[in-house]
Amino acid sequence: MNLNLNTLTYLAICIIACLIAGKIVKQIKLPNVTGYLIIGIIIGPCCLKLIPAEVVSHFDIISEMALGFIAFSIGGEFKLSYLKKIGKAPIVIAIFESFMAVFAVDAALIATGHSVPFSLCLGAIAAATAPAATLMVIRQYKADGPVTKTLLPVVAIDDATALMAFGISVAVAKALTAGSETNFLLTMLDPLYEIGGAIVFGGILGVILAFLPKFYHSRGNRLSAAIAFVFLCEGICDIAGFSSLLACMVMSAAFVNLSNEADKVFEQVDRVTPPLFMLFFMISGADLNIYIIPTVGVVGIIYIIFRMIGKILGSSIGSRISHTEPVVQKWLGFTLIPQAGVAIGLSSIAMQVVPAYGEQIRAVILCGTVIYELIGPVITKTALTKAGEIKAA
Repeated sequence: MNLNLNTLTYLAICIIACLIAGKIVKQIKLPNVTGYLIIGIIIGPCCLKLIPAEVVSHFDIISEMALGFIAFSIGGEFKLSYLKKIGKAPIVIAIFESFMAVFAVDAALIATGHSVPFSLCLGAIAAATAPAATLMVIRQYKADGPVTKTLLPVVAIDDATALMAFGISVAVAKALTAGSETNFLLTMLDPLYEIGGAIVFGGILGVILAFLPKFYHSRGNRLSAAIAFVFLCEGICDIAGFSSLLACMVMSAAFVNLSNEADKVFEQVDRVTPPLFMLFFMISGADLNIYIIPTVGVVGIIYIIFRMIGKILGSSIGSRISHTEPVVQKWLGFTLIPQAGVAIGLSSIAMQVVPAYGEQIRAVILCGTVIYELIGPVITKTALTKAGEIKAA
C-alpha cells in the first residue's frame, strides 16, 4: 500500500505509530525501543508498505542527527570525578569484550572450514556495539547502579576499539590475499586516522562549546548552540573521514568537564530529543530487511551466537581483571549485545577493501542487525533488572 503522502505527513504517521507501539509493548513489559523497531518493520517496506522504501531512504538525515545526540549524551557521562573513581576498568573491559568477540567469531568460522581472510573480515565487525538501544533502555527505566555506570563509558570506548579491531583484521586479510606489505601498512593507518582525527576535532569543539555559556545566558540560546555543535561535528567528520560518533562523545566529554553549565544544557537537550530517537528506531526498523534472515545459513548462525559468547566472556574477564563489583562481572556482558550502525558501516567498507567476500559479509551483518536490534534491548533490560538496577514499577 503506497499512500503517496508528503514528508511531514509521513513523519507524523511515524511518531504516532511509535506512541501507540510504546503503549502496547509497555503492557507486555518490553522496552519501548523494541516496540519502535517492530512497528517500523510492520509499517515499513517489508510488510504493510505504509512507509515506502524511497521515503525511508530520505530519512537518513534523521538517523544521523539522532546518532549524534546519542553520542553526545554518552560522552556527557565522562566526568573526570567519576573516571577517577572507577579508574581503568571501562578501558580494560572495552578492550577485552571487543577483541574477545572478534576472536570468538574468527575461531568458530576458521574451525568450521571457512577461509582465514573471510573469517578475519567478518569477525572484525563483531567488536562493534550499538549504543543507541542501550542508552534508550537506561533512560526509559531510569536504570542506575554499578553496571549502568560502567556500561556507558564501555560503550563509548567500544567505538574506538571496534575501529582498531577492524583495521587490524582487514589489514591482515588483505596481506594474506594480496601479499602486499604496503597494503597492510596503509590499511593499518586508516583506523588510526579515523580515531585520532575524531579525538582531536571533538576535543577542540568541546573546548569552544564550553565557553559559549559565558556569552549566551538563556536556555534557548544554549540549547541552540549545543544542537549546532552536534550538527557541525557530524558534518565535518563526514567530510574529513573521522568517526562522527567518537568525535561527538569526545566533544561532550570535554564540554561536561570544562563548563559548570553543562548539566543544564544536557537537561535541555534531553527534553527535545525523544521524538528524534523515536523516529530513529522506527526508521531503523523500517530499513531492516527481515527476508534476508533465511539466506545467511550456517555462517550467520555462527556469527550471531559466537559474537554474543565473546562479548559476555570478554566483559567478564575484563571486569575481573579490573576488580569491578561482582554484579558488573556477572551482568555487564549481556548489555553489550545490540549492534547496528557502526557494524553496517564497517560492512560497507569491507565490500570495498575485500570485494571477494563483501556481499556475503554484508548479508550476515544485516541479518545480525535485525536479530540483535530486536533481542538486544530485551536482554539489556533483563540483565539490568537482574542486577537490581531497574526497579519494579
